[in-house]
Amino acid sequence: MDNGEKYQDKLLNDKAILFGETDPDFAKFFADFAFDDVVNQNDLDDKTRMIAILATLIGCQGRKAFESILTDSLKMNVTPVEIKEIIYQAVAYLGIGRVADFLEIANDCFKSLNINLPLEAQSTTTRQTRLEKGIQAQVDIFGENMKDFWKSGDSETRHINRWLAENCFGDYYTRKGLDLKQREMITFCFILAQGGCENQLTAHIQGNLNVGNDKEFLLKVLTQCLPYIGYPRSLNALACIKKVCDK
Repeated sequence: MDNGEKYQDKLLNDKAILFGETDPDFAKFFADFAFDDVVNQNDLDDKTRMIAILATLIGCQGRKAFESILTDSLKMNVTPVEIKEIIYQAVAYLGIGRVADFLEIANDCFKSLNINLPLEAQSTTTRQTRLEKGIQAQVDIFGENMKDFWKSGDSETRHINRWLAENCFGDYYTRKGLDLKQREMITFCFILAQGGCENQLTAHIQGNLNVGNDKEFLLKVLTQCLPYIGYPRSLNALACIKKVCDK
């Protein structure tokens, strides 16, 4: 049994190997690449790999692939709460229009596995505290220069910077279920998988570095995501990593 087959044996269901019955030739060489070459390229642990891939599949709108590995991510010790937190945070970076389907997929999966819904609430802020806590999260990630960013901009656009602090960071980043390093990692995955958001990607690469996700770690994550987003977006993300880390 080769390394790719050994990794596939760790998966819970046959759906993880897409198109095995209808396109066995393609399925074989894709699985050999994704589950042997890529998996064994670095030592990223299974759980972190799965969290990154789930976030990446949401970012690139890979509904079928997301559904196919969701139960397997549970076997890799990704908890239902962590899965939900990945999906919830994606709304800040993709919008509910592109995320609602993934929430429905997760709910259907959990129901089929007799996982009771709703899960325990993970919010730590209120309408009254979300701005203050969101500003602190921005400062923790990007530095003291973010303390007054929510007040910046002209009168016509200042509300967006306030929402960034209140909603993106105050509502999402302050939640339990994932720690700050994990949240910055999945944001990195959401943005690189979308493509065309390189300015935001470079900002969050710096944010990852600031919270302790170093260049080596980000390269490992990108490597594991490559089969799911292809080479052009992977190469763009690689250029952004080099731009930030090698300056």
